[in-house]
Amino acid sequence: MDGNPFSAEEIARRLDIVRHEIAVCGLDAAVFASPENVFYLTGLDHWGYFAPHLLIVPVEGRPVLVTRAMERVTIENHVRSAEFRGHSDSETAADLAARILAERGLSSRRLGLEFWTAGLSHGLARRLEALVEAEWTDVSNLVDRLRLVKSLEEQALMRKAAAITNIAAQAAIDAVHDGAAERDVAAECLAAMTRAGGHVPGFGPFIRPFSRLGEEHTTWGSARYRKGEPVFIELSGCVSRYHAPLGRLVRLGGISDADARMAEIAAEAFRAVVDALRPGARARDVYAAWQNVADERGLSHYRRHHCGYCVGIGQPPSWTGGNSVTGLRHDSDLAIRTGMSFHILSWLMGTGRGDDFISNTVLLTDDGPEVLTRTPMGPILR
Repeated sequence: MDGNPFSAEEIARRLDIVRHEIAVCGLDAAVFASPENVFYLTGLDHWGYFAPHLLIVPVEGRPVLVTRAMERVTIENHVRSAEFRGHSDSETAADLAARILAERGLSSRRLGLEFWTAGLSHGLARRLEALVEAEWTDVSNLVDRLRLVKSLEEQALMRKAAAITNIAAQAAIDAVHDGAAERDVAAECLAAMTRAGGHVPGFGPFIRPFSRLGEEHTTWGSARYRKGEPVFIELSGCVSRYHAPLGRLVRLGGISDADARMAEIAAEAFRAVVDALRPGARARDVYAAWQNVADERGLSHYRRHHCGYCVGIGQPPSWTGGNSVTGLRHDSDLAIRTGMSFHILSWLMGTGRGDDFISNTVLLTDDGPEVLTRTPMGPILR
């Protein structure tokens, strides 16, 4: 969060591709409101995204970034690819965007707008449409699709994030013991993450006792960990908004034979997913590789909604890249491509025959799948 992480050439390349895609759609310009996409196209890394940011990208001409006037210093320090126009707090981003579109001669043309993003409220979208008599087209996912494949600059940031993930995960694991306060484990994790050079992650870290495992997106509380109850850890380091998550179970006081067997299956299924990540494969094929292991090991009754999802840029409150998840599902036709990165989850919890869970971030490179997070998979006993 201390500057633009991208080279000028990287940003220019992205904008060229986006302009091409806008033209292919038959549009004269598009307005992007997703914080992740604004960051991707400008490099603006700050916490000001709680307020609307509208990035106007014309097919021809310099983009314009519209947000609150008070963000001028940050944007001037971070953004080289767009003109900044700030609005006062007595008007909305839509008011100023409408004036800019009129100035550019675009107010009655064919325009794109991201309908499906948490960065654009219903009220703001309605106001923009009321003020600008254009023919509006939904361009949701136009930039999101481009973000799925990571450039070499992005891959370097992913590796840095993964290194911090490993440090933070090990700090959390080392802090877990019988009687440890939940908040103390979290504090050690966050301190290690920060000292290692990490930025504030979009999620978590999620660290909670097994009794609250089903609370998908809650984390530490005021209780203490006790012998006999596993501790769930899922976290990610973050560098310049790039994330590389992992997940582990920490077992206090030993592991049952059933859970030990399940740990073997979880590891085997994870390796099957990694082996299936090949250019040209479909997401459904990758999921099938995971499910086949479960089936062959006597768990044909067990199904998951996915065995992983695409990961990279994440703005709070998520590391998934927005308010939707691009998952490796049994029915997904997503084509796997070199440069994609995934949070792979081998989740075998509630099977009735034992429990285990491991997850790692995997990047598909020219040389094949690279497991970025390298904390030992376990079983982890404390």
